[in-house]
Amino acid sequence: MVVRPTPCSESTLTARYQTTVPETVRKVLGLNKGDKICYAIQADGNVVISRADKTESDPILGKFLNFIARDIEKNPQHLQAISSDLVSRVQSLVAEVDFDLDAPLSDEDE
Repeated sequence: MVVRPTPCSESTLTARYQTTVPETVRKVLGLNKGDKICYAIQADGNVVISRADKTESDPILGKFLNFIARDIEKNPQHLQAISSDLVSRVQSLVAEVDFDLDAPLSDEDE
């Protein structure tokens, strides 16, 4: 992808200090929903935005997932298909749940 510099891409801060990363910036950084970004503050006061490196933020979770993967390799006979009854039950439990992944967090969630 050839990136042509633009003079400025801007966005507006909400009352809760949230903003939307402009499309041009998302494309240049290859950002998708859920990705993390890094703000590097320079000595001259400028801020450089970049895509954050994907690092394991929870070492316990990583170890647990590795344990599960090793167990699946060693004991594939323990794997079982999920029953259609269980799928139906889970679907019934979440059928009335509304959520918006793009909605800002409430004060109690921060």
